[in-house]
Amino acid sequence: MHGVLTTVLDRLLAGPRSLRVGIYVAVDACIAMLAFVAAVMLRFEEFWIYALDPVLVVIPISAVATVGAFALYGLYRAPIRFANSTMLYKVVAAGTLASLVTSASLFVLQAGAPYRTVMLITWGLLVGLPGIVRLVIRDFLALRASSSRRVPVAIYGAGEAGVQLADALVRSKEFRPVAFIDDLAGTQGQSLRGLTVYKPDALKWLIDAERVKDVLVAIPSLSRARQLDVMNLLSRHPVRVRAVPALEDIASGRRRVDELRRIEITDILGRDVVAPMPDLIRRSVEGKSVLVTGAGGSIGSELCRQILRYRPSRLVLVESSELSLYNITQETQKERAPYTDTQAVPILANVCDRAHMARVMQAWKVDVVFHAAAYKHVPIVEMNASEGVRNNVFGTLHCALAAADAGVGTFILVSTDKAVRPTNVMGASKRFAEMILQGLAERGGKTRYSMVRFGNVLDSSGSVVPLFKEQIARGGPITVTHPEATRYFMTIPEAASLVIQTGALGQGGDVFVLDMGEPVKIDHLARRMVHLAGIEVREAGQPQGDIEIHYVGLRPGEKLYEELLIGDNVVATEHPMIMRAMEEKLPWEILQRLLTQAELACAQNDVGEVRNVLRKAVSGYRPSDGASDWAFGPSASPLRLLSGGRDE
Repeated sequence: MHGVLTTVLDRLLAGPRSLRVGIYVAVDACIAMLAFVAAVMLRFEEFWIYALDPVLVVIPISAVATVGAFALYGLYRAPIRFANSTMLYKVVAAGTLASLVTSASLFVLQAGAPYRTVMLITWGLLVGLPGIVRLVIRDFLALRASSSRRVPVAIYGAGEAGVQLADALVRSKEFRPVAFIDDLAGTQGQSLRGLTVYKPDALKWLIDAERVKDVLVAIPSLSRARQLDVMNLLSRHPVRVRAVPALEDIASGRRRVDELRRIEITDILGRDVVAPMPDLIRRSVEGKSVLVTGAGGSIGSELCRQILRYRPSRLVLVESSELSLYNITQETQKERAPYTDTQAVPILANVCDRAHMARVMQAWKVDVVFHAAAYKHVPIVEMNASEGVRNNVFGTLHCALAAADAGVGTFILVSTDKAVRPTNVMGASKRFAEMILQGLAERGGKTRYSMVRFGNVLDSSGSVVPLFKEQIARGGPITVTHPEATRYFMTIPEAASLVIQTGALGQGGDVFVLDMGEPVKIDHLARRMVHLAGIEVREAGQPQGDIEIHYVGLRPGEKLYEELLIGDNVVATEHPMIMRAMEEKLPWEILQRLLTQAELACAQNDVGEVRNVLRKAVSGYRPSDGASDWAFGPSASPLRLLSGGRDE
């Protein structure tokens, strides 16, 4: 019998809406007729059959009045599975209206005083029965949804957002809330929506007793620092963590409280992202012709997205990869839909071609250049030193000279923390590029040259985050270079925003350094990503864990710790997260001689001489032991080079 009813109900729910509405109308009509008959029976008891005879015509009137009143209040437009207090208020109002019409018909029939009690009982039944039926249907549907297929979850946060989430999850096909967790003592022990509020310490018991597998963080106003505290607490347990949208998204109606998202590693850097200063961005790009090199890369593409929002007159996309240029061009066409006055120009070009770059800048009257094109993968550049220097050093040189040829007002180089006391060719080549801009700035001219130095960006093509995600998805192991290795991290949008803002701050020869917060241990980063995936690290003391971490050792060119400053001489700027560093530089005449030597070494693919020139040019450059063995040759070991974790 239960199976038949379930089948019928499934077909009903899957059927057309008009069929369901028709059934609801029929149910309400039957309730109305039965309510009037029941009222007569209750009033006249054993004589009810005689009392009903003179007022039989009221029965269909009551049915029509009830259906009409319910339709008038929109009760057939709202799905019963979403019944709430608002719907119940409407049922009361509609039932009252229907009982008034029914009572009026009794007066028309001159039924007399004995039927006054019938009117009162009819009102009570018309108000109560339809509401009860709707709640029963709603709860029955929720009960069916609460099958074993739904994942039991605990809601972290017993505030308004947590209660709203619990209400929404009653109808969820994916999650079944079983408890609240809150660290506020005033809420612990209370019962909200039939769920007990527990201390955070009770999570282990909930995992064992209630089989909780997910924790939904329902505190939309949570700061980054507070998120880190919550994640540190939750990371002790094998649960997946999801979160409700941000408070402003819920308040604006862009997101619902039950639109849960997985907490990403970008959410728990341990510091709050400082909001951009719109005035600085406008001064940098608004109404100007802006060119971005490396436009298809991680930073370059984000620069393009953000620049478009501030209405430049033109955005020139320079990229050497045809596929990357196609992808970013397609994306910018969608991004610039609201900004029809911005022209997007895709240019397939090599930044080492000075003449071509100058023609492009002149043809499109470029005002600002963001030079993001570079080879940045440390082991790849270490293995291909000549090509790395050719692209990073001479690409910057020719691009910068082309900007001067074309009369560009501002030229900004996107640099890296690996330029500080570098131990690899990539870092040394980027510091060499910085010094070129410092030298050009010393020469004077119309173009203002600046550079922006920051650390690793999460989810960029060279970041450990995509690698760790892939390794976790495969079941491991996760490869980490060294348990003590630390790096500075920043999100791609934040880094791009700060780079754009430096365009309004440059005076010429500036080395801007972004405040990256506190460095993060790569080992801790890997462990947090494992916990975010709802699994545990398998290691000594935890043999039942799910995934192992292998330490593969630092490779030639890699550093244990990264730095952002060569010295300690920094001054503040208008932006609280952007500092101006005062660093040593070489005269342009000396740089020219070094560039001539480097060009000849690259042309001959003389890796030893390339590194020798970098030693002369870059103070503090100390190639790590064994770096010379990484050039192509009989003793090269490409597999050793490419295996293991990344340092970006």
